[in-house]
Amino acid sequence: MTERNKDMNVDVTYSKFTKVAFIVISMLLIFAGPTYVPYVMGKVSINGYVSTGVGALLFIVGMAFMMFLVKKKVITA
Repeated sequence: MTERNKDMNVDVTYSKFTKVAFIVISMLLIFAGPTYVPYVMGKVSINGYVSTGVGALLFIVGMAFMMFLVKKKVITA
């Protein structure tokens, strides 16, 4: 059983481009999601609560993606 679990743990190495792309996507979700998306949604006459909820959801997704990148050691200090 333990040998099978060891085989299933795959170490994924990312290229430099992929690492940078993941970081940029995460930053866009964290910073642009809660600011610009509700602004644009407000301009097209979508309810304020909906646009705020979508912005908060994008922020949470961005933070979760950032934590995933830290755990996978794509982002290191």
